[in-house]
Amino acid sequence: MSTAPADRSHQRETVPEVDAPPPVPLVNIANILTVTRLVLVPVFLVALFTDSGHDSGWRWAATVLFAIASVTDQLDGFLARRHGLVTDFGKVADPIADKALTGAALVGLSILGDLPWWVTLVIAAREVGVTLLRFWVIRYGVIPASRGGKAKTLAQIIAIGLFLAPLSSHFDAVRWAVMGVAIALTVITGLDYVFRAVRLRAQGIRARRAAGR
Repeated sequence: MSTAPADRSHQRETVPEVDAPPPVPLVNIANILTVTRLVLVPVFLVALFTDSGHDSGWRWAATVLFAIASVTDQLDGFLARRHGLVTDFGKVADPIADKALTGAALVGLSILGDLPWWVTLVIAAREVGVTLLRFWVIRYGVIPASRGGKAKTLAQIIAIGLFLAPLSSHFDAVRWAVMGVAIALTVITGLDYVFRAVRLRAQGIRARRAAGR
């Protein structure tokens, strides 16, 4: 009987400990792609504005750079989630890089007179508004990305690429058709985000009040 406590103590000592997962390294392929996209933004702008922005060779160079940067936008998030490479740096830098690339392209095209300013302002207002809404509801939770938001991003990339490329006027109808879809999705998903943000905040407030009781 006197050995029972010792046996229990021995059993407690031999219970294997669960190792904590190793920290995700800051320098990983996902973050490298994000930083690459940020670096490509000024290079893209140089190509876009060289020779007053209407040299076909430089415009094709700007189009290719925009396409490469857009591919890294899709790839870095996929790799981060697939291989467990999500970091705080990536969470902050990735959306900044996305908005920097899209914003630079839209503003650049508007400065050159190739895209009306109202298009740039509509898209910019949506992105700024969504960012502010994220901060507004951050204490209550995170609004997940929707399929509509992903479709919006894809439509914007294709539309901007068509306006960047030095194509003949025969493609104007195609350009504006795709841009029209992008603008519609931009507005619709923006309104959807507003509704979801208001709903999430209301649910969070009710939950806190219930917990306080």
